[in-house]
Amino acid sequence: MRRFLYGSNLLTYKSMSHLLTVQNLLELQAQTEAEEIMGANPVIGLLGGGQLGRMLCEAANPLGIDIAILDERNSPAKQAHETNRHVTGSFKDPARIRELASRSDYLSVEIEHVDTEVLEDIEKNGVDIELADGSTVTHRPPIHPSWRTLRLIQDKYLQKEHFRTSEQKIPIAEHMAIESGEATLDSLEEAADKFGFPFMLKARKGSYDGRGNFKVSSGKDIEPAINALGKLPLYAEKWAPFVKELAVMVIRTENDEGELTGCVAYPAVETIHEDSICTKVFMPPREVSDEVCEEARELACSVVSTLWGRGVFAVEMFLLEDNSLMVNEVAPRPHNSGHYTIEAIPAMSQYKAQIHAVLDLPIPKKLIPRVPAAIMLNILGGAAPNSHHKLTRLARSTYDDDMDVHLHLYGKESKPGRKIGHITLTGFSSLDELEQKAEPFIKLVDEIRQGRIDAAAEVLRPKQEEPSIPSIDGMSVEREPIAKAIFDSHNAAPVPERTRSGAASRTRSAAASRTRSGAASRTRSGAASRTISAASVKAPTPKPVNDGIQPGQIQNGVHSEDDDDDVAEDKPLVLVTMGSDSDLPVLKAGLDILKEFNVPYALDITSAHRTPKYMMRVADEAAGKGIKVIIAAAGGAAHLPGMISSETPLPVIGVPVKATHLDGLDSLLSIVQMPRGVPTATVGINNSTNAALLAIRILGTIIPDYQSAMKKYQLDMEEAVIEKGTKLRTAGDVEYLANMKAKA
Repeated sequence: MRRFLYGSNLLTYKSMSHLLTVQNLLELQAQTEAEEIMGANPVIGLLGGGQLGRMLCEAANPLGIDIAILDERNSPAKQAHETNRHVTGSFKDPARIRELASRSDYLSVEIEHVDTEVLEDIEKNGVDIELADGSTVTHRPPIHPSWRTLRLIQDKYLQKEHFRTSEQKIPIAEHMAIESGEATLDSLEEAADKFGFPFMLKARKGSYDGRGNFKVSSGKDIEPAINALGKLPLYAEKWAPFVKELAVMVIRTENDEGELTGCVAYPAVETIHEDSICTKVFMPPREVSDEVCEEARELACSVVSTLWGRGVFAVEMFLLEDNSLMVNEVAPRPHNSGHYTIEAIPAMSQYKAQIHAVLDLPIPKKLIPRVPAAIMLNILGGAAPNSHHKLTRLARSTYDDDMDVHLHLYGKESKPGRKIGHITLTGFSSLDELEQKAEPFIKLVDEIRQGRIDAAAEVLRPKQEEPSIPSIDGMSVEREPIAKAIFDSHNAAPVPERTRSGAASRTRSAAASRTRSGAASRTRSGAASRTISAASVKAPTPKPVNDGIQPGQIQNGVHSEDDDDDVAEDKPLVLVTMGSDSDLPVLKAGLDILKEFNVPYALDITSAHRTPKYMMRVADEAAGKGIKVIIAAAGGAAHLPGMISSETPLPVIGVPVKATHLDGLDSLLSIVQMPRGVPTATVGINNSTNAALLAIRILGTIIPDYQSAMKKYQLDMEEAVIEKGTKLRTAGDVEYLANMKAKA
């Protein structure tokens, strides 16, 4: 029996079957009568309200299905669907998730990076609902896809292990877990012996679109790889050269007992990724045989059959040089690669399919496109807020006898690289002919991308740049070797997990998360990836993505998806600056903390004495660039933190650096003794760790996920101290000290 919730009342009736037997008709009649009495339809509670949720709502509205969204106010999905059941807050907040469950007949997700422990508890124990008469009932809304699937997908290593050990014989890249701590080096050397060079080092959790990956091309890359990713749970993967990336959407159905009842595959498509983001999708794939496309559909069904729950799933895979296929990863939700289905398969788009699957409504046995060719182009924010306007004007004004143009805008503010819409072009002839007709659209998409690349180095730069390498009496100042090593290890600013409101971490570390093997590992352009010289912060010019990751290239951070929606919204929130690159070794501990918390940051050198005008411009423009907190390190006279504080409305945290004389006391007193009206927070001498933690606490006042992460950090510290106390009481001082010396 199926139970539906309507306001404060409960209604129970059997779900519809796929065949209209007499019994089915009786049940359908009873359902119709009940809905007429209650005046409502089933409610799907959705964790996440970005563009995927928006298009889900657009599919649900004509069906009369209510979608209750848990996300921030005015999120894209909430703009597309009005209901009094929406919940405002983070979809990582257990209390808000339970509130959503109490308002919904079913729960589903538009992003996999959610709290699966809460979902598991809701499935097992339900949520209590108070009825109008004051009585309480326990409500257990079915959760699709299952929390088991979501938990598995969140850990890429466990996902690969699941596929490796399944009875379906799913082809995946060879892989192995990497030990943590002191054993990391030996473990990486073992991976090199096993896989040879190059191989991929990947973060197990939180990575997406190539971030959290490190291409290890030789033994020289092992130490930089540890510096870049060593604090994260890792696994290594054998390099997988490929010629194309394919994707297949699959509808998975099961009965109320969790038994698989069917998997139906959409057509295979070709996906193009540039700068870590999907930019184009082609249906059918170009220069790929029908036989390979059918094999891809069969493989995708095999993959999805091993998972749990109902819904649509995206299976991303590589086409190798020998025409064989290799599964990369799975997204348990609607996906960027399936947007084309809205127009190409209108009777059962991926969004309508998600609704039908979750509610256990009929699903067709075959999914046949109504057009022979389709191209989907993502509209990504350009260098300027209006960079995409020419493209959208073209979409609104183009009519062709042999090509239909379908524009979708997501109601989101344009930011560089952010997914703000897409265009689907459908044709009534071949894909080659459609691609020719679509050339003006593709050209504009590429022009917008080039504009982002050209402007990427300007994200945090003053309008009038100073020389990238400072000079004294005409002689270039070279970085000290230790400082250079740290600069190089931090040349990519981490990306936080995002809320769809654009600020908070989604730990969304976001993903579809896409960790790519081989050349699919992406180089991210823009604010999140920057190399630093002695006096400037510049993003490297991205190379064409299809030629793979360069040796030693890193991409850090977390997110969801492909989607997703805030992929390029990861502008730096913290500016870390110093008076000299000799201060950088002191700042390394703080930078590691920011990486641990997935806080995006930018690095710079702004000497209060050598480059005062440059320093003042950076301070003055920081707030306008999205910076929320500034950490400034200085030694000796240590005027930098106070001078920056005098030029910015942002909170400034000073780090006194121990200089040659006075053991850093001069630096400490200089920063802490600022005059009234110029507040400058000050931490202990050389204590960049506390500076970073304080910055995160400040961010936590406006971004709840950082506050939650800080609470967990504090609990972990408490547990660590308690554990040490227990060991000391058990072992005694002599054995405990001996163990300490052995570890040292």
